[in-house]
Amino acid sequence: MTTATTRSLAYLAAGILAGAAGFAWTVAALLAVGLLAVTQLGGPAFLGAAWVTRRLAAVERRRVGWVLGRPLDEPYEPAAPGTVRERVAQVARQPATWRDLVWLVVSFPLGLASGVAGLVVTAVLLGAVAAPAWLWAVPNDRAPWPLRPLLTTTPGRFALTALGLLLLPVGAALVLWLARAVAAAANALLAPGSHLRLVREAARLAETRSRVVDAQAAELRRIERDLHDGAQARIVAAGMTLALAARKLRADGGAVLPDVDLARRQLDDALAELRRLVRGIHPPILTDRGLHAALAALAADSPLAVHLQGDPAGRYPAAVESAAYFVVAEGLANAGKHAEASECTIVLARTTGALEVTLTDDGRGGADPTGGGLDGLRRRVEALDGRMTLTSPPGGPTVLHAELPCES
Repeated sequence: MTTATTRSLAYLAAGILAGAAGFAWTVAALLAVGLLAVTQLGGPAFLGAAWVTRRLAAVERRRVGWVLGRPLDEPYEPAAPGTVRERVAQVARQPATWRDLVWLVVSFPLGLASGVAGLVVTAVLLGAVAAPAWLWAVPNDRAPWPLRPLLTTTPGRFALTALGLLLLPVGAALVLWLARAVAAAANALLAPGSHLRLVREAARLAETRSRVVDAQAAELRRIERDLHDGAQARIVAAGMTLALAARKLRADGGAVLPDVDLARRQLDDALAELRRLVRGIHPPILTDRGLHAALAALAADSPLAVHLQGDPAGRYPAAVESAAYFVVAEGLANAGKHAEASECTIVLARTTGALEVTLTDDGRGGADPTGGGLDGLRRRVEALDGRMTLTSPPGGPTVLHAELPCES
């Protein structure tokens, strides 16, 4: 109780000076920025004034910690590099910039009133408690009757001490209440608002989702590698062993040769199926040589005449390359199976912060954008904060377009 009261009293006392300093700075800054706003120095003056205002607000957030037990978090959004005009716009758009300014104006009358009240109450109570030590030196001959016995007699001074001790808890409660009221006002203006909390929560969710997507992509690459280096290698070895056995049986004229040939065909079918499975999980060429090479291999296997445009050396994040690959794979499959297309064009375009994939076929159109395969692709693209659109009027052409955020 004593520690909390002492901190609250220090907060109220410091608020008188802090409020006066903040108000003086606010007036000076507004005048300076207002006069320089019509010149080339307006932008730098605004940024400089905002920097100083934020430093003063930071001091206030630390001071609030004396009462609340912890400093307030900073409410500012990260600043992006840019020109002076762009930085001025960034700072001016943030509500915290103007809330800081409002607090520096409000804190002067609020701090003055609460600080004076807290100090007067404390001084009166402590003076009453210590009355026998000092009151004898102060002449009180003209004090009104109810106070004269208390101020001019020794028993009355000790009675003041007793009264002061009885009222100390009341004074401490008043000081705590004043400090908490001012701290609550500071918290309302200086703490992060709901907008910034939503921005930070969205950034945190985007970061965690990115980690999940990367972990999923790494897991798919591990499965592909295990299948390629494990099961597929063993099937190839078994096929080679059966081929050698078949060669020996032909030389010996064994009767089990048809069974060996059947086993070889079954192994070949299993190997082909396993390779299709591996390509469906994560094509090895996508990891080794990149998206352009993987799409070129996909186009070579397609029955359509496929034209691929884009940067052959371009590399993108693994999750982005995987999503783009399967968008194109599904688009080519649909064009060949359902659209009766004969020709298809794939365009890879790197824009600012995004990879755009456009697949256009000359089929009969009329594709359903809510189909199962396309809906799965849309969810895969949207998991990366991307967008996918399908335009397929009757008669064609069908255009499948995906935009995938790509910061690296």
